[in-house]
Amino acid sequence: MPAAERQPGTLCYSRVLLKLSGEALTAANGYGIDPEVLQAIAAEIKDVHGLGCQLAIVIGGGNIFRGIAGSAQGMDRASADYMGMLATVINALALQDALERIGVMTRVLSAITMQQIAEPYIRRRANRHLEKGRVVIFAAGTGNPFFTTDTASSLRAVEVGAQVILKATNVDGIYDADPKLFASAKKFQELSYIDFLSRHLKVMDSTAISLCMDNALPIIVFDLSTHGNIKRVVGGESIGTIVH
Repeated sequence: MPAAERQPGTLCYSRVLLKLSGEALTAANGYGIDPEVLQAIAAEIKDVHGLGCQLAIVIGGGNIFRGIAGSAQGMDRASADYMGMLATVINALALQDALERIGVMTRVLSAITMQQIAEPYIRRRANRHLEKGRVVIFAAGTGNPFFTTDTASSLRAVEVGAQVILKATNVDGIYDADPKLFASAKKFQELSYIDFLSRHLKVMDSTAISLCMDNALPIIVFDLSTHGNIKRVVGGESIGTIVH
């Protein structure tokens, strides 16, 4: 149904995967977790969940530790990546707590086994939680070094049958240059997977895009900082940039 004909409060996508960066949880200093920011994101997720949308989330860990940055400073890349995965678990637990304090039942499924604090990732279990109306947060990336949380998003979205990946950023879509540095930067309303790869755009890594392309999984890149945008995207409003 075209967005213009869809009634307010209805869904365009009934099962989505939301990709959040760890930096989305921070205040101005860009490090750690800001309780007010966390609560605001949780409230927006609750609004979307209240529409009946089955919502899975992958969250990064860059607000605490970024594996590739550690590697650049001389650390063993695999060890640095495992540290980054543990940072995503901290963020996942924080978001779970924020959601459950406002009445949204949430489960954290970790690709690295840590039974005291999270369930192990099992695809059938994840699907069952989604069918029961629980928000599912996938933590610890893919459980393997050398893969980003963008790739984890693509993999988990395909595994649970999500209809779209919602990539939340601090920019209102994909541009041909950084709009914060270049006033003449052009925004794309839509891109093909091949165009995205050929332009070497850095919004998502090439492994994640290739996996989405192989499985015809669209990606919508949008601005998280505008209140209500997650709900607008799920409702089918044309905001941000779609890669398909």
